[in-house]
Amino acid sequence: MRFIVSLLLIVCVAACAAAGPVTDETDARLKAPKELRDWVDARAGTGDPVHWIADGGVYAYPSGEKLFGMVGFDSSTVIWPEKTGDDVLHLTRKTFAYTDPITGEILTEYDGNPVEPIAYPYQLITYRMRDGKLYGDVEQGVGERIQKIKSVEGMRVGTLGEDTMTVTASVFLDFPSPNGHQYQAWENYDFFIHTGSDIDEPHQMSWQRYGGLPPWAGSGKAIYHLRSWRVEGEDEFPPKLLEWAKAEKPMWLKPPANLDEIRALQQGAAAEAWAQ
Repeated sequence: MRFIVSLLLIVCVAACAAAGPVTDETDARLKAPKELRDWVDARAGTGDPVHWIADGGVYAYPSGEKLFGMVGFDSSTVIWPEKTGDDVLHLTRKTFAYTDPITGEILTEYDGNPVEPIAYPYQLITYRMRDGKLYGDVEQGVGERIQKIKSVEGMRVGTLGEDTMTVTASVFLDFPSPNGHQYQAWENYDFFIHTGSDIDEPHQMSWQRYGGLPPWAGSGKAIYHLRSWRVEGEDEFPPKLLEWAKAEKPMWLKPPANLDEIRALQQGAAAEAWAQ
């Protein structure tokens, strides 16, 4: 059972002006509403790929017993539009593995069932700001199973103190799954973007989910929780996570290069990659 983990921040990397003449893309970014610009810069960077590392756990409901740990990451980049005011495109892919709740080792088998990591070869997220509200639509899947999840209510933008921007996205999922059952879950993302100069890690996120266990883990409901933070390169990955990624998920260490790659994946090239 796959779910959106999105999963998924930074102060602008310096000096667009120093890089040369202002292009349509940088002009669109500079003229964007501050909340939109700060959000996109934080979540997807300003050009070079960025990564969000995550760890957390899966807890039985209602007992609270920790069933599994979770680790993973996403890799992201951004395309600003040529025309000011048009939608901003966030290109990302993400993967998450389940771990033993005691040893922390990545699980490949549980009670005789194979355990596959969650692996999205791509997600295309479209950001816009309308009437003072921030929206982010998600496109994912392949072939006839491409999904477009609309941000109907928008994401809630706020502040904590003088130098922390908060962005909250609540997702209520209710749709038929290929096996004939109704897929239902609730997820909530709280991003914290700290702009103070004395903050060691200015990009943070907390994610919660209430929904069913993955099929290999049995029946019942569970609470999922991940904490996430941004890194700028592989040298900032936790060593064990990077070792696993290089061995099992090297494709996920880079975001999609462009829209052409995403469209190719949607046409079928992603079918096998969902679990690779």
